[in-house]
Amino acid sequence: MPLVTSPKEQPAAPGAGVPAQSRADWTRSYQVSDFPVPHGREEDWRFTPVERLGALFAAGAAPAGPGPGALPAGLPAGVSASVITLEEAIALGAPAPSDRPAAVAAARAGGIVRVDIPAGLDLAGQGEPVRIEFTGLPGEVAFRHLVITAGEGARGTVLLRHSGAGELSAMVSVITGAGAELAVVSLQEWDDQAVHLAQHDVVVGADASVKHIAVTLGGELVRISTNASYAGPGGRFEGFGVYFADAGQHLEHRLFVDHASPHCASDVLYKGALQGQDAHSVWIGDVLIRAAAEGTDTYEQNRNLVLTDGARADSVPNLEIETGEIAGAGHASTTGRFDDEQLFYLMSRGLPEDEARRLIVHAFFAEVIRRIGIPEVVGRLMDAIDAELDHAATVAGALR
Repeated sequence: MPLVTSPKEQPAAPGAGVPAQSRADWTRSYQVSDFPVPHGREEDWRFTPVERLGALFAAGAAPAGPGPGALPAGLPAGVSASVITLEEAIALGAPAPSDRPAAVAAARAGGIVRVDIPAGLDLAGQGEPVRIEFTGLPGEVAFRHLVITAGEGARGTVLLRHSGAGELSAMVSVITGAGAELAVVSLQEWDDQAVHLAQHDVVVGADASVKHIAVTLGGELVRISTNASYAGPGGRFEGFGVYFADAGQHLEHRLFVDHASPHCASDVLYKGALQGQDAHSVWIGDVLIRAAAEGTDTYEQNRNLVLTDGARADSVPNLEIETGEIAGAGHASTTGRFDDEQLFYLMSRGLPEDEARRLIVHAFFAEVIRRIGIPEVVGRLMDAIDAELDHAATVAGALR
């Protein structure tokens, strides 16, 4: 008999009186009409300010092509970029959209850009990542569909950097061959007024290892849904995330790990800090272990540190288990306020208040930063965290 842990019994809409669907039953489709426009009462949209997303929900005509500059330049030797058809993307194993903005992004992108790391290419040994940049313009509404493939035994890192202004909705599919080792880093370094919705799908090949890292530091509203699945046994998925929500920011991260193959593993760790009035973070972590996924080993956790009054963190882990023949499964979620006792201890040892706060926040993020393990990303992340703390200190000083 299937075992279900942390069942999702919230109604789909107020008064509906029916349990929410299992993640196994969620719609997957390239047809925009298969997804109604969200109204905010659905379980998967109840935390999101949907009234600010009308332009990214709207169906419309697609341009004739992906547009100038869509193909990334300066790729490492051996890595190629091309425009492919939807049929080709499906044949490669790219999953279909799982919500309306992803379906709209796929329909309105004007084409699919494929970046391919061929079988056996070792970019990790060369120390050279694949860099893919997107810079938004004020008032621009953009749509993007990207497929990243890594062939059998390929190794490397892909950096997706988002900056500038405007609004962006994106579909990103990552497909790895057997035995590949790939790290995909998505950096959200937007200006204050930017809006960013994205669906990231990660398909882990047999005996392959994929590390997906989301670093969200900018933007007015950012919502990234990361879905991981396995194309064969022995795969490993690691999902790491760091976010820092400032006053008025809404930063939302959704994880779904679909264990349908035996003897696979997943490890998810997201940490976030919040400061300022109406700073809001959302983390949803869904793990499904299907009946065929014997020998699964999975764990997910989310930690939130609230630095000031007026900030709010929502954190919801969910675990569905359909077989008892697993190696392990668990989840954890905590949200706590800044520890004044730690601050007092450090200040009593002679540290100024701002420096003491900085050390406590650094210690909070240390575990996930250590596990990211990519020096360029870690350096930028620490600089950004310090900038956020400096800004908060400046505002606090002005109010004294």
